Amino acid sequence: MTKEKEFYKNLEPYLNCIDYTVSKESYEVMHNEEYDMLVTSPLPVNLDKYYKSEEYISHTDGSKNMFEKTYQLVKSYTLNKKLKLINSLKTDSRTVLDIGAGTGDFLKTCKENKWTTFGVEPSIDARNIAKEKKIDLVENLESLGDKKFDIITLWHVLEHIPNLKQYINKIKELLKPNGYLIIAVPNYKSFDAKYYKEFWAAYDVPRHVWHFSKTSIKKIFKEFKMEVIKILPMKFDSYYVSLLSEKYKKGKMNYLNAIYIGMKSNIKAKKSLEHSSLIYLIKND
Repeated sequence: MTKEKEFYKNLEPYLNCIDYTVSKESYEVMHNEEYDMLVTSPLPVNLDKYYKSEEYISHTDGSKNMFEKTYQLVKSYTLNKKLKLINSLKTDSRTVLDIGAGTGDFLKTCKENKWTTFGVEPSIDARNIAKEKKIDLVENLESLGDKKFDIITLWHVLEHIPNLKQYINKIKELLKPNGYLIIAVPNYKSFDAKYYKEFWAAYDVPRHVWHFSKTSIKKIFKEFKMEVIKILPMKFDSYYVSLLSEKYKKGKMNYLNAIYIGMKSNIKAKKSLEHSSLIYLIKND
């Protein structure tokens, strides 16, 4: 597993974070001034084992407790918002590729609305759940061959990719000229990130290798002749992340404080435009 060496040059200490989900190991989150982004260091050789946790619910359809039930309810709402976004884009043939497709809910929604769907998901457990929904996913980008897509989406995936520029280059090869790339990532410049500091759940070390700002996303994709044409907020993320952050900070989910901080983050973002997570709509040349 490779990582982009240039992002690890001239780093300054920013925070020390703990992997609260799996290993309880400590990692440095370092600041790269050139790109205005943060990087996790050191990066484990075998990242796969850091995803093996029952608490890692993004690859499940669990609804065992109040937190998971709320997660699934919000997911249903956000799926419709995502569908509305791709429906607003002019495309040649309505083909969409979802990278990091999880259990296939986004593609299922797209398929039900007359999109031709393709998906990539490395987790075999998630692929099996998706297959039960009649959504067939492949394990990696190489399995897609020389297909070209109108729209490629990565919903909270890019921050997980160690070989970042190599991966973006492959995505560009899969995207049609004038096609659209949609990326959602956490924003470490949000109020909830600054409030929770090392307990901010969206650092999620070491699974999150990179921690992006608007500057870093624009700069990185400009190098591939791809332009950020719109930035949209993910307003529910501030509440979800705050709930987890409360648990990491205090040992339990303080729902009232999490709702308060999530709301405060969204209110402050009305002026700063620094929401907890951001969606970037990127146009290929």
